[in-house]
Amino acid sequence: MDLKLTNKVAIVLAASKGLGRAIATMLSAEGAKVIIGSRDETALNKTAEEIKQQTGNEVVAIPIDVSKSEDIKAFVKKAAAAFGRIDILLNNAGGPPFDKFENFDESAWQKAFELNLLSVAHMSRLVLPYLKESGSGRIINIVSGSVKSVLANSVLSTSMRMGIVGMAKLMADEFGPYNITVNNIAPGLILTDRIKDTVPKGADPEAALKEKAKNIPLGRIGKPEELAAVVVFLASEQASYVSGTTIQVDGGANRSIF
Repeated sequence: MDLKLTNKVAIVLAASKGLGRAIATMLSAEGAKVIIGSRDETALNKTAEEIKQQTGNEVVAIPIDVSKSEDIKAFVKKAAAAFGRIDILLNNAGGPPFDKFENFDESAWQKAFELNLLSVAHMSRLVLPYLKESGSGRIINIVSGSVKSVLANSVLSTSMRMGIVGMAKLMADEFGPYNITVNNIAPGLILTDRIKDTVPKGADPEAALKEKAKNIPLGRIGKPEELAAVVVFLASEQASYVSGTTIQVDGGANRSIF
């Protein structure tokens, strides 16, 4: 299937590793010109070069801390100048810490707000004029499975991600006349470094990961490439009638009906 992504320009955030890297790699493999961002400039440049070598397509690396408004402004300006257009925006950021509600002070809430909710609003607003010009713009947000089902100790993440879900629904309604779609991806357990790091010290990694997957109907933890494939479809022309929705990629782990 030709996804018609050749020469489309895609921004992928938090892309030096993990889900962001997998998404950037797959978009590049489909012919898109990819602009990747993250805080770690050294790792980001290394990732850009590796994706370029793998796919043969140009990849631009621009460092950014999405919790800082000045970084976002500078990033969008450089990104727009890189190829003269922006067609796809993948909003992504690391999650805030896990703990009980009573253990988070005002500062923790503010940091989570700036990193996980305000960054999506700010980035989307600044990229919007370019998506309007594109005529087939795409905004895709990585949220969390916690927007569909309770995840213990995820009060910061869940609160901010739920805000993104509500914002995306309204954005889909508002941006529809410009042929811009807005969707969210809610990952379940995906095998990234963050998941690997949760394995207790001294434990057998394979056994520990198998234990984590015991309640997943497919019986395993997902691969970053499996989530990336869903994102790439939503970025494609074939997904032009999918907007305002949140899609779970979790191997069937969430049993909720709605």
